[in-house]
Amino acid sequence: MKPHYVSSKPAYSALANLATQSIAASWPDQLHKKIVPYCIDQWLNHYDLAETGGEVVEVSSQGFFYLFDLGPDRLIAAWGVSQGRVGADRDKSRMQGYPLGAGTSYHRGHAIPHRLGSGTDINLAAQLGSVNIGPFRALEKRAVSTPGSLYFTYWIYWADSRRQVASKIQQGLVSYGTPPDIGVFNN
Repeated sequence: MKPHYVSSKPAYSALANLATQSIAASWPDQLHKKIVPYCIDQWLNHYDLAETGGEVVEVSSQGFFYLFDLGPDRLIAAWGVSQGRVGADRDKSRMQGYPLGAGTSYHRGHAIPHRLGSGTDINLAAQLGSVNIGPFRALEKRAVSTPGSLYFTYWIYWADSRRQVASKIQQGLVSYGTPPDIGVFNN
């Protein structure tokens, strides 16, 4: 793995223009035809630096999308458009069955917040508890309260190309007419 993969991240240099230059009536089309493909290109171009030799696939579940690397069997990115708050309760028995091999500091974190309508299984990843119930919550809540916005997470891994626990997680929200809100958290 090249060292600059771990120390860098996608910069999304054109994302602000794509989000703020859109016309309200065409926002859903802009999301699906320009913004999402742009983000996917950014994620894949950055992830290529990892040189895992794996096969990247896109999977959809419950209206959300996931990029996985089948080589080391790990999540690369997850995204979807907010439909507002979904009131279904979590399937706690499914979450309890998900392995917790990263240590006691980690939770079974959701790549896409449960309140946006995501499920478990494919959507769960080892996430530091201090991040999961800390800084991640603010943007997750904004995504839930901003229907029509794009919410995403991008997972950056340690220099050991086979590890499944991310070293950093990039979290973003792209809403009509406002600059994107993107944060990076150590994991």
